[in-house]
Amino acid sequence: MLLGNCTGEEDQLTNGSDTGLHEVEQVLVPIFDTLILVLGVGGHTMVMVILCGRQRRGPPQSSMTGTGTDVLLLALSSADLMLLSVLPFHTVAIAMQQWPFGDFMCRLVSFLGSACSSASVFTLGTLAVSRYLTVVQPARAYSLLSHRRVSIAAALLWVPACCLATPQLVFRSVRSPHRAPDSLACFAFLSHRDQLIYGLFHFLVAFLFPLVTIAVAYGRIYMFLWRSQHGGRAPQVERYQSKVTRTSAMLVLTFTLCWLPSYGLTLALLVDESLGATGSSPRYGPFSVFARLMATSSTVINPILYVLMSQKFRQDLLGLFKRGGQTTSGTFAMAAA
Repeated sequence: MLLGNCTGEEDQLTNGSDTGLHEVEQVLVPIFDTLILVLGVGGHTMVMVILCGRQRRGPPQSSMTGTGTDVLLLALSSADLMLLSVLPFHTVAIAMQQWPFGDFMCRLVSFLGSACSSASVFTLGTLAVSRYLTVVQPARAYSLLSHRRVSIAAALLWVPACCLATPQLVFRSVRSPHRAPDSLACFAFLSHRDQLIYGLFHFLVAFLFPLVTIAVAYGRIYMFLWRSQHGGRAPQVERYQSKVTRTSAMLVLTFTLCWLPSYGLTLALLVDESLGATGSSPRYGPFSVFARLMATSSTVINPILYVLMSQKFRQDLLGLFKRGGQTTSGTFAMAAA
């Protein structure tokens, strides 16, 4: 949300009257954003190299539990990398306390921020449904979750994501805030009513409804695994499925905790009409910084979860480093010769 879904972060930061807070933001936000950008780009690039390497090595033992999940995780990393690509624009705007990139970039950056965050949650929802089919209905999953079908589904998820983001491309504009007429800010809709309608619709479609779907899917998965465990059926398979499902569930939980403060702040700003469509009260200042930090950090956490919760991913990562070390050693040997 603070990366371009509803209320622009530049609007809030430029219009506030808490000068001390702004000075702190001008120093801390670039530092945190740089750290997030380096860790996020590095982590997701590594994830994509590993996942693409799995695809090149051929189909895994189970095309349901391997290929389908890998395709969706690859799509999730792609969305996070695209979201990271717009982060420097927001960083510069906060550091300068104005939007210096013009009207077109205001619209484009807001559009990409909204589309990427929506695509992420849609991908997480699809991942939950695929895990449900794989664990609870494996026969049906075998026929539905082929590599080609999952890839097409992952690509089609961008259609509703881009549709939800289109108003950002149409209605965003750059103009001078009332409280800071000498600067420029990337504003949202001019009408508070229109912004409220769009914000509530975006919250329902791109956050609440997918999360309800995800919660139902994982709830049924855990009930199935619990009954299977007590029934004594295929304990090794059940343990493996349980580990994969826990990893997927942690991805969803992390996404929710990271983005919930941002959505909550945006809805609060939209409902409180006294704040207007382009400003915020100083009482939201510290929380807006926290919400923004949580939202941007969501792009870094997924690769960390892969390493912590997936033994197979740790093995692939270790193999990647070993191959890199061997390549480096070979290069030095050739140079010495």
